[in-house]
Amino acid sequence: MANQKKSAEEERLEIIRQYKKLVDVWQTPKDDNDKQLVKKAFSIAADSHKDMRRKSGEPFVLHPIAVAIIAARDIGLGRTSIVCALLHDSVEDTDLTLEDIEGLFGKDVAKIIDGLTKIDEISLSSSTAQ
Repeated sequence: MANQKKSAEEERLEIIRQYKKLVDVWQTPKDDNDKQLVKKAFSIAADSHKDMRRKSGEPFVLHPIAVAIIAARDIGLGRTSIVCALLHDSVEDTDLTLEDIEGLFGKDVAKIIDGLTKIDEISLSSSTAQ
């Protein structure tokens, strides 16, 4: 049992490290409200995916964090895109709804996540989708 708890603690620390990395690589101008919204999205993503694992066995939430890091660091996108990246799998894979997202983050974020979900559906149903 001690190893299992240590493993869970190591995973928790890795999730926090990756979130801090996201904040560190976030290049666009941001104010306290922007930071709070991204932190809120991270918390919701982490909580909604807390018991989920990828096929590799790693915590699922590391994937949306990695997508958010790419959006922030490699593409240079800002708050709204980072929030959407953190939450992009939540509507498909958890009990969170688009209405929940809209209530928490506004109509623009909900529309983007809805669009991302539809792109996923198209790419799964068509090998020629771009």
